[in-house]
Amino acid sequence: MGARKRKRAEERKEEKKGKAIAILRNTPTSPRKMRLVAELIRGVEVNRALDILKKTSKEAAPRLEKLLLSAISNWQQKNEGLRIEDSNLFVKEIMVDEGRTLRRIRPAPQGRAYVIRKRSNHVTILLDSMNKEIETDVQPAEVENTESQTN
Repeated sequence: MGARKRKRAEERKEEKKGKAIAILRNTPTSPRKMRLVAELIRGVEVNRALDILKKTSKEAAPRLEKLLLSAISNWQQKNEGLRIEDSNLFVKEIMVDEGRTLRRIRPAPQGRAYVIRKRSNHVTILLDSMNKEIETDVQPAEVENTESQTN
């Protein structure tokens, strides 16, 4: 591997260090129903998202709750020295993609058949730390303030 590729690979590895990903595949729920619940927790802090999912009466809520707990566990594995309370984790991205569709046939009148589509989906959750965003937002503002004071 060349130096440029190695450097870029190390940069990507550093970017992924603070983030945690969890994927749930082939969930036997239609993507449309899963997206209704996923929209509730997008961009929300992790503890609040868990509370929302516990109180939601939709069928997809317990599955998303389990997936969110898995993502939190993945974050803890990557960042062993840090506490969740200090890092202010939030749901950065949640994607619900269509999975495979099982087709079943139901008998219909006059010798016909209706096709029943049993849909499934894939859910991906990406968690990130809010502290990093605050640090990057504060630094440019401090630089502007020091420049305006010198002029």
